Amino acid sequence: LCPCLIYGAYIFLPFDAPLLPTISARLVYTLRCAAFATFPIVLGMIVSAISRLCSSALEPFGELHREVEIHRTYVSQSVHLFILYFFNMAVLATYLPQELLKLIPLLTGLFAISRLIFWISYAIGRSFRAFGFSMTFLPLLAMLLWNLYGMFVLEPENLLS
Repeated sequence: LCPCLIYGAYIFLPFDAPLLPTISARLVYTLRCAAFATFPIVLGMIVSAISRLCSSALEPFGELHREVEIHRTYVSQSVHLFILYFFNMAVLATYLPQELLKLIPLLTGLFAISRLIFWISYAIGRSFRAFGFSMTFLPLLAMLLWNLYGMFVLEPENLLS
């Protein structure tokens, strides 16, 4: 489903990436796009704080209720996945040709949407969360494989430079 969503958005959404001739411009572009991917994480932190405040637990460091635990786990996992996603997107932006830089905001949007889907499905039941997690993890894995291919096959002479 992820390749179909990315391909459809790439073809049908009417925007193009700006002209980014240098590596530093590409990294700044990636950093700006990644700021939008933090929206689900910040939203999760807010909901987690509100659910903790509204919890009926009398001890703040005591046993957490299921509602509080869901949001806390979501935020923790999302932060870990965002770090991996951001570093892979930054490396990906250095290898992509100019005409494919449109993928950076599309992958950012996919990350944000898939984390929200994961959060909703995780709140419904733990057995439903695999769909949202796979929508986050499989593009991350594809980016990692492309980055390794780019580093070791396409440009092995520039591996450390």
